[in-house]
Amino acid sequence: MYAFVQCRVADYMSRDPKTVTPDTRLGDAQAIFEEHRFNGMPVVDDAGVLLGMLTKIDVLSAFTLEVGNIIPPYAEIMDYKVASVMSRDVVSVPPDAHLTRVLQRLVNLGVKSFPVVEGRAVVGMIAREDVLRALRETTR
Repeated sequence: MYAFVQCRVADYMSRDPKTVTPDTRLGDAQAIFEEHRFNGMPVVDDAGVLLGMLTKIDVLSAFTLEVGNIIPPYAEIMDYKVASVMSRDVVSVPPDAHLTRVLQRLVNLGVKSFPVVEGRAVVGMIAREDVLRALRETTR
C-alpha cells in the first residue's frame, strides 16, 4: 500500500481527453457519450482552457418536464448548445497531485472523474477506474 501513496495523477490519467466547446450541440455531445461510454467531458474554449463540465446528468436536466410539456421535444433539445446545461463550478486536479488526495475527493464529492488541468489547459482526465487500477497495481 505504501507504493500507492507515491502515485500521482500524471501516472494514471487518461491523456488528451475528448472535449466539447460551449457551442457544441447536445446531440453531438450525446453521440460522443454513446461512442466512448463517458459520463462526463470537459468543456473548453479554443485554447483548451477549462470552462466547465458536461455530464450525462446535465444532458438529462434539459429534459425536465414543464407544465404543458408532457413529452419533451427531443430533437429541439438536442439542438441546444452545451453552454445551456453544462456545469460551470468544476473541481479539477493538477497532474502532480497525489492519488490519495484524488481518491478522497472522489469519495467526498461523489463524482466519477476530474479534469486534469496544467496551467489553465485541460491535459487529461482522472477517473474512479484509474484510481482503482493504481490501487490494484501497487498492492501486488
